Amino acid sequence: MSMDTVSPILRPVGIIRNAVQEPFLVAGRDGISQREGADASRMHIQSTKEAISEIVLDENRIALLDGIEGYSHVTVLYWGHKVPEESRSVDRVHPMGRVDIPKTGIFSTCSPARPNPVLATVVRLHARRGNILEVTGLDAVDGSPLIDIKPYVPSHYPQADVRVPAWMEGLMKEIGERRQ
Repeated sequence: MSMDTVSPILRPVGIIRNAVQEPFLVAGRDGISQREGADASRMHIQSTKEAISEIVLDENRIALLDGIEGYSHVTVLYWGHKVPEESRSVDRVHPMGRVDIPKTGIFSTCSPARPNPVLATVVRLHARRGNILEVTGLDAVDGSPLIDIKPYVPSHYPQADVRVPAWMEGLMKEIGERRQ
């Protein structure tokens, strides 16, 4: 079977609700840029850490959430519905739209401009109310289609000998995120 004959079908299982109306990164034909500059982007990233978002699962899929309350964190996969079609063919970008960082391949970045804008974020789970999860740390835009939720299990991810490029370390330091 070749890649040309494979056509996966993703069906949203819910929707994300929060106060974020526009992504802080703008994806376009030439790559990505920051909507309002570096300071506003840093503030946006910091505010999503504290802001409550709701993950609203379709009512007919409520059983999928059974047992989720046992986890402090979950990984949320969602569709970047505000990523324009023309930016999905971009191969290389300046990470976070920062022209002071050399362009790198899309798969080496967390850029929303991807062939398939499937985005993922680990969030803190605060509460479950029926088919609704209250979380913090979700960087999705209001109305983003929910693709999947997975429990965050730290032992499933490498802890030792993890390497990231210096430019990524610098970005994480700027926004106040440090590796353990």
